[in-house]
Amino acid sequence: MASINLENVQKAFGKVVAVDHLNLEIKEGEFFTFLGPSGCGKTTTLRMIAGFYYPSKGAIRFGEKDMTRVPPEKRNTGMVFQNYALFPHMTVFENVAFGLKVRKVSTSEIKKRVSDVLEKVRLEKYSDRQVSQLSGGQQQRVALARALVIEPEILLLDEPLSNLDAKLRDEMRTEILRLQRDYHITTIYVTHDQAEALSMSDRIAVFNFGVCHQVGTPSEIYNEPANDFVASFIGEINFIPLKIENINEKTIEVSIFNELKRLNVTNSDFNYRKPTNKEEVILSIRPESIKLSSKPIKGTNTLEGKVELVQFFGSTIEVLVKVDGNILRVNMLNTHELSRIEKGTKVWLYMPEDRIRIIPKISGEVK
Repeated sequence: MASINLENVQKAFGKVVAVDHLNLEIKEGEFFTFLGPSGCGKTTTLRMIAGFYYPSKGAIRFGEKDMTRVPPEKRNTGMVFQNYALFPHMTVFENVAFGLKVRKVSTSEIKKRVSDVLEKVRLEKYSDRQVSQLSGGQQQRVALARALVIEPEILLLDEPLSNLDAKLRDEMRTEILRLQRDYHITTIYVTHDQAEALSMSDRIAVFNFGVCHQVGTPSEIYNEPANDFVASFIGEINFIPLKIENINEKTIEVSIFNELKRLNVTNSDFNYRKPTNKEEVILSIRPESIKLSSKPIKGTNTLEGKVELVQFFGSTIEVLVKVDGNILRVNMLNTHELSRIEKGTKVWLYMPEDRIRIIPKISGEVK
């Protein structure tokens, strides 16, 4: 195992900056995910760690070793590509053994290590089969076995499940996580799939336009997004435009929906300072955090509205509520007392103070 440190790393292709001033520390044995939309810089960062690209600026270290200009074959990393990159004319055994043969490992040792890793990925019965005769999930396991058999310090996975159907993706998530825990190997996983990132990761780095916007645990990323891009990219979110008029400890006076309201907020970067005039902020709250009532609610953090649409999803119900011409989304369990609420019903919304977050508004663009 090895820790990974990226120190002020930048990668430019001509005038295009693909990764800009990236600083990351990935711990030994950690399952760390790069998450973001296509073209955000996550795969470029992974390829710099693998050695396929060298940074234009900055340094990459594995533990105490400077690996910035070390070629990929000398980095002791195992990589699983999006398209698996298997040799179709070879058997499963030959594909997995390929990296060991290049390293001139003895025949007896190759047989032992390949057999061990095929057992780990549950493909020991397919050793002599051509990879072209395998299913997508089985080919993915061969690719994992080939990466693991060389006993790398670091495992790199570049969108490895994107070519699989939904059921296979679910199965392979569990399989990859099991193998990572078995081998206790430092792993970097690249994906644009929020469910994969949230369910598999120890920590996540969220990228957009070459910039890492936030690093945190799945819970931190989901519940405490750093800005409106992170909040909207991870799950559903309600955004409410506002203007902060005054801040006094935990109470914030804001202009919201054309009226002055007092909010109690305990989970915000802006609790104890007033944003500058040029700094746009926005109120965010997850749909499942809003409490819905058919009876008037008094006090702070409340809004009055009318039900616009009700959508039934089995275990959950989604209610769209119109508040002063704006639509807010509320999710509740089917067991909720208002599970049979109808369109046009007058309702009151309560936003718990520890679920409100006032965040910078960057609209997905880096300024």
